[in-house]
Amino acid sequence: MRKILISGLAAGALIAVSAALPAAAADGDASLSVLHAVPGVTVDVYVNGALTLDDFTPGTLAGPLPLAAGTYSVAITASDAADASSPIIGPVDLNLAAGGNYTAVAHLDAAGKPTATLYTNDTATIPAGQGKLTVRHDAAAPAVDVLAGGTPVITNLANPAESVLTLPAGTVSASVAATGTTDPVIGPADVVVAEGTNTIVYAWGSLTDGNLALAVQTIDGLHSNPGGVPAGNAGLVATNQPGDSAPLWIGAAVLLMLAAAVTAVAIRRQSAAKAGR
Repeated sequence: MRKILISGLAAGALIAVSAALPAAAADGDASLSVLHAVPGVTVDVYVNGALTLDDFTPGTLAGPLPLAAGTYSVAITASDAADASSPIIGPVDLNLAAGGNYTAVAHLDAAGKPTATLYTNDTATIPAGQGKLTVRHDAAAPAVDVLAGGTPVITNLANPAESVLTLPAGTVSASVAATGTTDPVIGPADVVVAEGTNTIVYAWGSLTDGNLALAVQTIDGLHSNPGGVPAGNAGLVATNQPGDSAPLWIGAAVLLMLAAAVTAVAIRRQSAAKAGR
């Protein structure tokens, strides 16, 4: 599986998206990522009639891109199509709410027909020491079970449904099997569940064609505010909050004063030593 995260073409495509779409609002932007999960076909993506992703390859995740809240018409065509008049998928309307976080996925439905799904990503705060694992079924395949360490943790997940788990931070050995079985059709693969992060795993491709694959997206910065933080030796961490730099400046000033005092003592000792010679 080819996995590219905002590199090369995708980065250039995001610049094109920014130029083609209306200017994002100063506050309350929505956040949109786009995943190409239709195997074996390179596509172009049109947004509001403008070419915004050119030669978008399978397995590529583009974004996140801040967009003003509103409705965007998206059409996906064969690569190098003259315009959006003959789309493979769509046009579909994406309704983006202010402050929402979304991923639009071009994928196959259970019967193998190209389709698109807009997911709302879970950005709720996560308890300290834990992370979230979101699994999305976007493959041309029957319902599946998701196994962690060989044990089913998600059952009967059908295309295009999703399931969200809150787990202790760590590495999970995950695999995907047909519902009611334990013989993997994808995996096992190690998935890192990071603290304060929603790790989103997409199962995509076609079971019949033997090209099932996984794609991974992460949304971080979802930490909860713990009641107390270990202060460390200097005691400078406990009360420091985002936007509140006073404790760090105070600590820095104290260290500078100590350094100056040590330097002064050293100079006096050197002077006394020279005078005694």
